[in-house]
Amino acid sequence: MTHSLWAVADLHAAVKANAEAIDRIQPERPGDWLIVAGDVAERTELVLEVLTKLRRRFARVIWVPGNHELFCRSSDRYQGRDKYEELVTGCRRIDVLTPEDPYPVFAGCTIVPLFTLYDYSFRAPGYSVEQAVQAAHDRQVMMTDEFAIAPFVDIRAWCWDRLAYSVKRLSKVTGPTILVNHWPLVVEPVESLYVRELAPWCGTRHTRSWASRYEAKAVVFGHLHMPGTYVVEGIPHHEVSLGYPREWQRYPADRQWPVRILQAGD
Repeated sequence: MTHSLWAVADLHAAVKANAEAIDRIQPERPGDWLIVAGDVAERTELVLEVLTKLRRRFARVIWVPGNHELFCRSSDRYQGRDKYEELVTGCRRIDVLTPEDPYPVFAGCTIVPLFTLYDYSFRAPGYSVEQAVQAAHDRQVMMTDEFAIAPFVDIRAWCWDRLAYSVKRLSKVTGPTILVNHWPLVVEPVESLYVRELAPWCGTRHTRSWASRYEAKAVVFGHLHMPGTYVVEGIPHHEVSLGYPREWQRYPADRQWPVRILQAGD
């Protein structure tokens, strides 16, 4: 019997119209695994509720955070880095793997869940970070991150901490990998954005070499709400988002989603 590794992202479960699509995330066979590449929801309780449902269906669920999981309010009990720790603790309670756990192996490939954030380095050439943020503000496309994450944590410092932490762990991995991150690891998919001013919030240039350096057979990401496969230096980078109704209602009726990343025989 064969079993598959599937991937989804950007479920945005707080949007009621997405509920039916989330219900359709089902395994083909009992041994199937599922990657959830961030942006499940904003509230911790809802994130864990959705992941619990998915864990009941799949033999293994692997989750990485997106920016929406990190959204905070001043009245929240946990903010910034503490909110991430709250999510990790909750995932461990329901047997969902996170970027803090031992990396699992599927069909000979080490599945590496990452959490890198972004450092605004995808901004336009010649712009400072402040100028890039102002340019987005001027086009009235400011990311909610600036109001719901940035006031509670130094995002660039957290990004650089996560990069160092991830490289240290990746250096101990041998053999082929599947790299999983909410944000793209390379800039090419970001260059297709209709609103280029959003690029600074879409990743970091410091992950550019990771796919080749760590023998990735594939990279899984979301965030852009631009599903498809981008082949960069011979390695497929799969954007696997659901997105918002106004987006997924335009997708072809025969679109395969969840996306099958890998298949293996028992």
